Formats: sequence, structure tokens, C-alpha cells
Amino acid sequence: MNDDMLSVEQVAERLGLHVRTVRGYIRGGRLRAVRIGKQYRIARADLDALTGRDAPARPARGAAAEVSSIVQIDGVDRAAADRLGTLVLAAANTGVRPSHPLRVQTVHDQERNRMKIVILGGASATAELLHLLGAVLDGDNSLLTGETDDA
Repeated sequence: MNDDMLSVEQVAERLGLHVRTVRGYIRGGRLRAVRIGKQYRIARADLDALTGRDAPARPARGAAAEVSSIVQIDGVDRAAADRLGTLVLAAANTGVRPSHPLRVQTVHDQERNRMKIVILGGASATAELLHLLGAVLDGDNSLLTGETDDA
């Protein structure tokens, strides 16, 4: 028999309980078991969960982190908000990693001339997008004013 699956008798012996008590735990839902024919089989992990023992540690696959950012920009008219929104969405959709997509939403409040950009995604991708946004907003360019140089 596989060492990972135990019979009711084996579980009762390991816990120092009567077989009827173990079956009561199974019927009551306190101990998970699989019924095979007329017998129950209990996985070692389910027995460990009942007794409070930790399951063996699984190898770490790396910590998954998601960043939520809201950027508020004041003094932006509708045309500038459209241009900035297009730039941000284009940047978010280039070099997208299918396993960690970057999600971006933009909202413009016309009454207050205010734009909000909501960014959800991985830490490094969000940082890159915020860096680009900072460069555009701090730079000497005509993106927000709509002026073009015809030199």
C-alpha cells in the first residue's frame, strides 16, 4: 500500500483512538477521506491537517506581488488627457508579459480639469510606467499643451 494513503485502522493506531472514533471523524467531516469500495483511505496531508502538523514545505516559486497605483494630474484639459491616456495605454501594452499583464484605466474629470490614471500590475512593470509618466510630466514637451514646433 502507498505510504501516503492510510487505512482507518492505521490512522486509529497512530492517533491512539478507536476505529469507530476515526470513522466518526470522517462522517462528521472533521477528517477528509476517500472511499474506495467499502473502505476509507486517508491522505497523510489530511491526517496532518487534523493533528495540526504542518504539511511539508513546498519549494518557493518566488513571491508574487501586485502594485496598485493611482496617479492624479491636475490642470489637464480633455485633449491633453486623451493624448496622455493614449501614451500610457500604449506603453502598458508594449512588452506585455502574458503571465503578468499590466492593467491601466484612465479617467478625466472635465469640471475639475483633473485626470486619474489607475495602474495595476507587477512591481517592476508599474515602476517603468510610472517612470515614463514622470518623464513626460516633468519634461519640457508639448504633450499636455498640444503645441507643436513647426521648425
